[in-house]
Amino acid sequence: MKVALLQGGRSLERGVSLRSGQRVTEALLDLGHEVDVMDLGPELVTRLENNRPDVVFIALHGTEGEDGTVQALLELLDIPYTGPGVAACKRCMDKSLAKYILREHSLPTPDWVTYSEAAIRDFGAASTFGAAVDRVGLPLVAKPASGGSSLGVKVVTELEQIPNALITALSYDNRALLETWINGRELAVSVLGGDALPVVEAIPTDSNAYDFEARYEIGGASFECPADLDDAETAEVERVALAAYQALGCSGFSRVDIMLGESGPQVLEINAIPGLTETSLLPQAAEAAGLDFDAMVQRILDLAING
Repeated sequence: MKVALLQGGRSLERGVSLRSGQRVTEALLDLGHEVDVMDLGPELVTRLENNRPDVVFIALHGTEGEDGTVQALLELLDIPYTGPGVAACKRCMDKSLAKYILREHSLPTPDWVTYSEAAIRDFGAASTFGAAVDRVGLPLVAKPASGGSSLGVKVVTELEQIPNALITALSYDNRALLETWINGRELAVSVLGGDALPVVEAIPTDSNAYDFEARYEIGGASFECPADLDDAETAEVERVALAAYQALGCSGFSRVDIMLGESGPQVLEINAIPGLTETSLLPQAAEAAGLDFDAMVQRILDLAING
């Protein structure tokens, strides 16, 4: 099969994408596919038209690759691609929109307030930070409204820390969320072809948050898969994850990040195109389900072509 592998891009997650892409490329070659590795750029459409693939494997993360931009382009070219469609990518990329959709489907997600850079700069929204704290409580988490890999995320323990935390978050996006901090266990449920894979628990080694370094540096966190949950907890976490996946219209594969607190599972976000690096959670979950990396990649391709 002729496969175009899209990697890199211009987002802040380019490095992660290149690592995902390299690993997927090796798997595709091992599986006997013809692979054309492509980065985003002015020649992308020309290359796709001149060397038309049977399918595109999207190993892009962040802006343009994970927000529906590339997906919409591939649909215009009538080329099948891996992962969720345009609308689902847009919903997942916008964390605030995703949370509204989750609430509309009666799915648990931490309380939040969204601030735009314009509202703070032009409309005096900074005077409402106290009201935001009244709504979401302290401690809280400040994070960009789009993007992934925990870039720009800060834990806030005092009202006075909000301005600096928002400055950090808004350096990654023009909107940011202040979200209730949930004290609990950090879980991830990867969904492949509509089926929940074994739950992974991320246990940071040196900090209280599963940040960028913990996610992508070997040794930054330890992982347990399947997570040490009782049967009832596992069933509820998987139920919530699958319902979130369906509510946002995902298909192919995605990952649902959940915090398991005293009140049960809370959905933090849905990653439309999760990482596929050596430390990423989807491959770990697939392996626990009996799929090695090559088999998982082939399954993702099959879903893109056959649904």
